Amino acid sequence: MSEPRRRLDQPVAPRGLRRPRISPEAVGSAAETIARFFGTARYLFLQTLIVIIWIGINAVWGINYHNHKHGSKPFDPYPFILLNLAFSTQAAYAAPLILLAQNRQADRDRIQADADRIRDDRAIADAEYLAREIAAIRIALGDVVTRDYLRSELTRLERTRDEREG
Repeated sequence: MSEPRRRLDQPVAPRGLRRPRISPEAVGSAAETIARFFGTARYLFLQTLIVIIWIGINAVWGINYHNHKHGSKPFDPYPFILLNLAFSTQAAYAAPLILLAQNRQADRDRIQADADRIRDDRAIADAEYLAREIAAIRIALGDVVTRDYLRSELTRLERTRDEREG
């Protein structure tokens, strides 16, 4: 079999690197998850534990280096430049992720506020309709004979009849 002929009027599939397709929803969801983790006591505890371990390892290596004058220097001697670099990098990524999570929350809040406003407008319209209906019923009841009025008229008619007969 021969290969299908390539048509010149059809675009050719791009070659080489393609821009990755990243779902904004997936990135936003991941940002919210990370931002929620940064705001927990567990994160603060883990970060504190890492700093203590980092400083401890450097202290042990530093004491060993100064006492025995052999071995290697601490991998990040005081003032812990590598640790500061790691924290700066973490902060550089954390800040935009937190802002992205806040923007998504603001969007959700705005949608919820719009839905609440629509529901409130509908509730007000329903209440105004019911108030008009109740007013119409009250006006209509003004023309209706009540039980007490009917009894009083019957009693008056009986008296009138009794007076005529009697």
